[in-house]
Amino acid sequence: MPTIGWFEILIVVAIAIVVLGPKDFPIMLKKAGSWIGTAKRYVSDIQNEVSSIDIEDEKIDEIKKDNKKKDE
Repeated sequence: MPTIGWFEILIVVAIAIVVLGPKDFPIMLKKAGSWIGTAKRYVSDIQNEVSSIDIEDEKIDEIKKDNKKKDE
């Protein structure tokens, strides 16, 4: 998988400044950062929900095992 180096990032930033203009470039950076932050929060929330489901399933399994031991 190819990696992106500092030179490639510099080229992309230079092209973005030329295309957007130096006045609108900071606004677009802020919007992009906001979108990335929203996506990270969304993924984090999903990971937390999945891990809580796993914990609940483990607790249910333990309760079932305890009930089986009590019945025997």
